[in-house]
Amino acid sequence: MSYIIPIGPYHPALEEPVHAKLYTEGEVIKDAEVFVGYNHRGIEKLATERNAIQTLVLVERVCGICSHSHALTYAMCVEQINGIEVPKRGEYIRVITAELERLHSHFLWLGIACHIIGHDSMFMHIWDERELVMDLLERLTGNRVNYAMVTIGGARRDIDDDLKRDLLKACDALMKPMDRIVEIALTDKTIALRTKGVGVLPKEDAVRLGAIGPHARASGVDVDVRRDSYCSYGDFKFDVPVVDSGDVFARVVVRALECYESIKIIRQALENLPDTPINLGNKLQKIQKGVAVCRHEAPRGQLTHMVVGNGSFNNYRLSVHVPSFKNTPTVPFMLRNNSVADAGLIIASIDPCFSCLDR
Repeated sequence: MSYIIPIGPYHPALEEPVHAKLYTEGEVIKDAEVFVGYNHRGIEKLATERNAIQTLVLVERVCGICSHSHALTYAMCVEQINGIEVPKRGEYIRVITAELERLHSHFLWLGIACHIIGHDSMFMHIWDERELVMDLLERLTGNRVNYAMVTIGGARRDIDDDLKRDLLKACDALMKPMDRIVEIALTDKTIALRTKGVGVLPKEDAVRLGAIGPHARASGVDVDVRRDSYCSYGDFKFDVPVVDSGDVFARVVVRALECYESIKIIRQALENLPDTPINLGNKLQKIQKGVAVCRHEAPRGQLTHMVVGNGSFNNYRLSVHVPSFKNTPTVPFMLRNNSVADAGLIIASIDPCFSCLDR
């Protein structure tokens, strides 16, 4: 028999509001629609009433998981319009914070994915290690969620020798539990049965639908904004994991392997911290006349900010283009011909942030 099954806008497996309408034949999903817009907060409009420093605080609240990514991308736009060159040490500290945030985000997603498939022991194991990353972020920034590490022209906080030594030790301490997590993720039968061959997105459809980030890389699309060498990423050696199978299991593999690359980047940045100032001072600057578009590889994929300045202290216009906006259109395609029981996991497999999407 044919059914129309709603998921959301409130659902136990999805903590943020999204509404998916499933058109099924028995247990098999034949078609699907996804509706967003339940969480709109008008942040882009609010930004036109705020200066650059106030906007840094505002855009961090777009998302609690990738708050540094939003502040960094906005700051790069203002710096480009005003012709500001960030000191190398400030750029390296920005990168360290960004990669710790990526670790935090990927651990969070891997844990939630295990929770959705009913593997709660693995969920608790992953989140126990995530706590170490959260402690590192708190030690580095003073906060566990919105880090306030970015200012126009650099970073707000420096890394002294003691903190540098502790961060390097923490990177070593993370490797052993990460090896165990990756081993379980790649070999556990429960994870394999619930993820292999589920929610497949072939490469050609990933390109056609505009998928980005780990979601695209799990479908064989070799794309990563960090290789564009912004924010000194060109100084670091790292690999971009790409998997061809395009199913939920591939998305698990890509995010797990990216954790190793983040640690590799953090270690290089710490060991080669330049001896320069961390910023150019905290003087409030006018946003000169001009337009800037800057990109950053946030944990979920390419994040884009566009800032328009008219010579006043406030933004004339701010436009935020988030990864979930690009990845959400792939969800109906992935849901087709899968079981209703897998719908929550497939939707969650893009690592959706509807707080970002409904900014």
